[in-house]
Amino acid sequence: MEMDLCAPTKGRPREFDIDDALAAALRVFWSKGYEGASLTELTEAMGITRPSLYAAFGNKESLFRKALDLYEREKLAYMRAALDAPTAKGVAERLLRGALASQCSECEPKGCLGVISSVACGAEAEAIREEVIKRRQSSHKALVERFEQAKRDGDLAADADIDGLTGYIFAVMQGMAVQAGAGAKREDLERVLETSLMMWPGR
Repeated sequence: MEMDLCAPTKGRPREFDIDDALAAALRVFWSKGYEGASLTELTEAMGITRPSLYAAFGNKESLFRKALDLYEREKLAYMRAALDAPTAKGVAERLLRGALASQCSECEPKGCLGVISSVACGAEAEAIREEVIKRRQSSHKALVERFEQAKRDGDLAADADIDGLTGYIFAVMQGMAVQAGAGAKREDLERVLETSLMMWPGR
């Protein structure tokens, strides 16, 4: 029988693994988006009651933010690693191949959690939409800085449009996520990836 975490008991351990519960919540949000995920679906997937969810994670918005942290930490780790590639084109290739691997995983939902949740339009979800956009801007800034370094190193031409290249990479990655969510096959996404790299300026 599950413990009610709202009860005034002291020193009793949780009767569920908080990391496993958060991973389960992430999969629900990833599949359905913030607005599409109901509390009933979340608690059933997490194997806990609503009082337990509120006690451990706060409200639905707080749970989503924690799930988004997990998503960025584990599922988007390739984005941080890509910045260490020796060339700008190498950065772009690592980003696109990381996105491809993520979208083609057999054990994860398709599509991008950020894309799915950024299109939320209800009043309740506005704060979530703003949070997703803010995090995306942080990733955008990191990539701009890396490409600016490539320009200083002579790896990109002096007249290279850094904002344009950065926007292009994110547009391709988001487009791949949308296509994967709509059922695109791996070979289709690979063609998008290879075509994108062929269009890359310079080396």
